Amino acid sequence: MRRAVGYQRYDTEAQLHLLNELYATLRLYTNFFQPTMKLQSKERVGSKVIKRYDRAQTPYQRVLAAAQVSEAEKQRLRAKYKTLNPAALKRKLMRLQEHLMKSTASRKATRVRPRQCRNDRYFTKQPES
Repeated sequence: MRRAVGYQRYDTEAQLHLLNELYATLRLYTNFFQPTMKLQSKERVGSKVIKRYDRAQTPYQRVLAAAQVSEAEKQRLRAKYKTLNPAALKRKLMRLQEHLMKSTASRKATRVRPRQCRNDRYFTKQPES
């Protein structure tokens, strides 16, 4: 089951640290273990558009295949990849999301009452004909 960060307002120091840790973990999980299919070409045939995609690869695999990236950088990425466990990263993501949701649920919702206008008497009168 996927859980998003949500629509809550995160404005405490603890929530900021949780978000930073969540995004750092998500970056590793996405770049090393989530393959994507890149669009290679689009061709219009009448009213139909035919799209051709490259095979699914992770951003990590694409960097290793790129000629523009230095061998030292590729070695650094390989070493980082060997230290990662996708299941552990996924569990950490879920745990961080739960902590974040609990931190917002614990705060009491305050209801803001509309302010009373001092000039209400002007709005309750009927216009003179």
